[in-house]
Amino acid sequence: MKKLIQLFCIVAVCISLNTTAQDKKGVLEGGGTSPEITFTKTEHDFGSMKKGSDMKYDFTFKNTGKTALVLNNVKASCGCTTPKWPKEPIAPGKSSTINVTYDSKRVGPFTKSITITSNAKTPTVELQIKGTVEDDLKKQ
Repeated sequence: MKKLIQLFCIVAVCISLNTTAQDKKGVLEGGGTSPEITFTKTEHDFGSMKKGSDMKYDFTFKNTGKTALVLNNVKASCGCTTPKWPKEPIAPGKSSTINVTYDSKRVGPFTKSITITSNAKTPTVELQIKGTVEDDLKKQ
C-alpha cells in the first residue's frame, strides 16, 4: 500500500511539472491567448514635400489576439520624428492608431523608423516613414 501511494505521488508530481512546463512554454511562445498587433501598413512614403510642410501620418493597427494589447513603448530613430500612441490597453478586436510627425525643416531625402514594443505575440514591430523634403527656394 505504501509503495502504491508513493507511485501515485510521483505520477501526480510528474503530471504537475509537465503541465507547468507547457503553460510556461505557451506564455514564452506567445500561446494562443496572447494579444497580436496587426498593422494595415508598416511603411509610409510622403513623396516630395516642400520644406515646412505638415508631415503627419497615422499608422492604423488592430488587436487581433484574444487578450488586451498594451503598447509599452514607441520610439523613433531620431528626434526629428515624434510618435504619439494610445497609453490605454486595446481590447481584442479593437483598432487604434500611432500618429507619427516628421519635422520637415531639414532638406533632403529621409528614412526614419519607429519601433513599437508591446505585450503582443511578436513583441517588437518596426514602422518606417520616408520621403524627400525640397527647399522652398527651388523652382519647380
